[in-house]
Amino acid sequence: MRKDLLAQTVAQLAPLDTSAMAAARKRQDSLTKPPGSLGRLEELSAQLAGIFRTPLPRITSKLVVVAAGDHGVTAEGVSPYPSSVTAQMVLNFLRGGATISVLARSIGCEMLVVDAGVASTLPDHIALRRLHIGNGTANMARGPAMSRRQAVRCLEEGIRLAASRASAGVDLFATGDMGIGNTTAASAVTAAMTEAAPSLTTGRGTSLDDAGLRRNVSIVRKALRVNRPDPDDSMDVLAKVGGVEIGVLAGIILGVAAARKPVVLDGFISGASALLACGFSPLVRPYLIASHRSVEPGHRVALRHLRLRPLLDLQMRLGEGTGAVLAMPIVDAAWRTLAGMATFAEASVSNRVQEPVP
Repeated sequence: MRKDLLAQTVAQLAPLDTSAMAAARKRQDSLTKPPGSLGRLEELSAQLAGIFRTPLPRITSKLVVVAAGDHGVTAEGVSPYPSSVTAQMVLNFLRGGATISVLARSIGCEMLVVDAGVASTLPDHIALRRLHIGNGTANMARGPAMSRRQAVRCLEEGIRLAASRASAGVDLFATGDMGIGNTTAASAVTAAMTEAAPSLTTGRGTSLDDAGLRRNVSIVRKALRVNRPDPDDSMDVLAKVGGVEIGVLAGIILGVAAARKPVVLDGFISGASALLACGFSPLVRPYLIASHRSVEPGHRVALRHLRLRPLLDLQMRLGEGTGAVLAMPIVDAAWRTLAGMATFAEASVSNRVQEPVP
């Protein structure tokens, strides 16, 4: 019997190429600089070498995928913004007026907006991919956010999208999101997957006051109590307390890793998606690059669980893929310094003197 797409994708996952990583580290030590002086850039270059399976990796095409979806839990008053803002912001992305639009343009990164499940009807646009897995999720405080079949479709659509864009030549992917209420869903997913308390995974989201924060913590607790998601079953967690955009991003992460490409994670929502993806296979984690540390407390919980160190800490909490796109030039710098710098021999520069053996 033919395996389903998710099982096929998980079966394609593989460890990084350690010989390519060793060769990249050896070259780093021969470049015209003191060994280790480029710090995290050197670590990143070795990671990229392992991902691309070559001592001299190269990135020529970048894409940020911004997945959007609505959330039924907004009926509980978890956000000061109405659900209609999800569709309004998608239109802003497509018109080029949002923060992610500006940042992506500034570094020559293509942006693709995905309608994972926006409740409103969106117009046709060349930069919009329609998946529309329903009109968002149901209210997870009253029952499952979606059916298991819908959760499977979220993941499969994300996998297909990643595979098609990787085949078309995209070398570096970034994940972004839009969805009023999705920080509440991400808080529930993170609590479920890490078994951390909702008080540790739930933050202020879109500027909630103290009363709003307490309400959100109680809603996340209620959603977990009502649905009892299984932390050992990512599909169960996604279906019961996730979001359609969170599921699509998890599928993209799986698909990118299976295609042996790196994926730069944005903030809290992307972190929740990465937790789900890594729940299907720990082989996903080496393909992840954490762009920044969000001020959302749940993001810190997710990063600790994933054992990822972010490149930036700019006190951001916007989402949209903004942190991921800001970190992309750092990823570029890593492979460019590895591939483009001269060695001591090539530059006729004296290397350090070896200590005499006593």
